[in-house]
Amino acid sequence: MNHGYLIYCLLASAAMAQDARQIMQESEKRGQVKSQRYEGVLQVFESNGRMREKRWVYERTGSYGNSKAMLRFTGPPEVKGIALLIANRPDRASEQWMWTPAIGRERRIALQDRSTRFFGTDFSFEDMEERDLDQFDFKLQGEDNVGGTQCWRIEATPKQTKASQYTNLVLWVSKDHYVTTQLDAHVKDEVVRRLKYLEIGDVQGIWSARALVMTDLKRKSHTLLKLDKLEYNSPMKDEAFTVQALRLGQ
Repeated sequence: MNHGYLIYCLLASAAMAQDARQIMQESEKRGQVKSQRYEGVLQVFESNGRMREKRWVYERTGSYGNSKAMLRFTGPPEVKGIALLIANRPDRASEQWMWTPAIGRERRIALQDRSTRFFGTDFSFEDMEERDLDQFDFKLQGEDNVGGTQCWRIEATPKQTKASQYTNLVLWVSKDHYVTTQLDAHVKDEVVRRLKYLEIGDVQGIWSARALVMTDLKRKSHTLLKLDKLEYNSPMKDEAFTVQALRLGQ
């Protein structure tokens, strides 16, 4: 056995892993904000061609992976007032609570339910959370051209497999602005969801996507989410991200 070659391969593998983590850290650093707000317009396209539109207001505060977010549906009437509170944790899966005005109470989303569709969209409850980078192992797989943009292709594997419905994620991160342009979510060796980031541009010095397309490859449906009135670093109060605020609609 050529021990020198084996050592070289091990060192090269370690360097690639380190490079992948450094890329993700730089991406997170460039996108770091104190808060975020947008008005979302969602168009859900079913496999039969039917389209339904939903709208929500999304607000988020805190550091990446250790933040809180509140999402409230504003239309159509059958979902208006439904809200989701997400508490992202740096060391584990997020905690989520949902408020449904029709029954007048909130319920906590169980871990085993987070793989289900989020109110008829192609996003799951898990897709609504964010994870700290330390919850993943990263590996640089290579480079690709995505929509005319040169990108690194990075595999992200959850360290706690029971905390995610996905076996791993593959992300394409642009070399120019370190922004994610596409994400493929795998269950075993199969891509089950694909998220594309579109209309990427400078918003208050942060390179951001103003439109997202989430495709459920099994259902053959997709959801287009447009981020209207996207803004960063607006003052937000901590008390607006509590279970009590979830109930009160504040």
